Order: sequence, then structure tokens, then C-alpha cells
Amino acid sequence: MIDSDFIKNSKLNIQNVSRETLDELNKYSLSIIKKNKDINLISSGTEKSINTRHIIDSAQSIDFIDKNDIKVCTDLGSGAGLPGIVLAILMKSKKPQFKVIFYEKSYHKSNFLKEISKKFKLNTEINRKNIFQEKNLQTDIIISRAFKPLQVIFEIASNNFRKFKYIIMFLGKSGKENLKDASKNWKFNYEEKKV
Repeated sequence: MIDSDFIKNSKLNIQNVSRETLDELNKYSLSIIKKNKDINLISSGTEKSINTRHIIDSAQSIDFIDKNDIKVCTDLGSGAGLPGIVLAILMKSKKPQFKVIFYEKSYHKSNFLKEISKKFKLNTEINRKNIFQEKNLQTDIIISRAFKPLQVIFEIASNNFRKFKYIIMFLGKSGKENLKDASKNWKFNYEEKKV
């Protein structure tokens, strides 16, 4: 049970974001916590730090997303919609034509994504499909958070996408090692963002 003190003391504070957008992000985080009782969307140990651990962490990629040539973002292994739903909420008022495509093979998680997209009137497409079985996809950005290692994401990009411009990965503590491993088989340039 989340009490009112938790809600009051855990309000999001992201710079250059309207009050309405912050309100939607807060409602989204509460929706995750509520649904987390029925299906495993996030670790129960991170519920109390959802805004910093998941919402703000997902929002950090907005600097890469909010570019002129970015119109479509594809979120792989979306789960609770982190980071895709966060980005869709952040971009809704900035660039209404911006679209997020989700690939989540879980029936319950993809239904959650559909409910959230409808609730917040987001420009999304939710696919309850296994990304490994899809072919000839195209997007501007492939994004993934806590889904598969970088090498696997590169394989998906190479084998399943006909066209994409960028890949955004959340690498975590083992990021440097992950980059080193991937560079043995793949040639790529990268830009790092530290929080």
C-alpha cells in the first residue's frame, strides 16, 4: 500500500517539463505500482524509489530523442513501458507526431501498455510479439532498458530491422564491460551520457 506521504514526498522534478507532464508521469508511476501487485512490472524493492530509479532514469534519454530527425522510437522488451511510455509522455506536447512502437511478448504486460497509452492518449503502437521473430522493421531509434545485452541488441538491429538511425541502451553497472564485449564483434561509435 502506498500512502499519501509517499506520493507527496516522491513527486517528480524534471527541469523544463510542464506541470501537466509531471502530473502524468506521477500518475503513470502510481499505475505501475498498483499493477505490480498483479503482474511483475518492476522489482518490488524499487517501488519506493520508482521515480528516481525508473522514471527519471528513463527520462534521461530525452536529450537523444528530442532531435529533428527523430519521429519514431521502437522500445524492445518493453515490460512496464520503461523507457517508452516515459518518452511518449515527455514528447506528447513537444512533438505530437512522435510515435513509440513497443514490442512486448507478454500478454499481461502488453495489455498494461495498451491501458496506459489509452489513459494518457499517447501516440503508440503496442505489438504483443516476440521481437526475434519480426523482420524488415524500420524506425529512427531502437531503445532498450533491462532487456538484453548490447551484443544481442546489435543482432536484433542487424537481423530484424531494415532501417534505423540510432540505438539507445541503458547499460548499468556493467556498461564498460558490455561495450568492450560488443566491440569484439561489432564496429560502432557511441556517445555516453552519465547521470
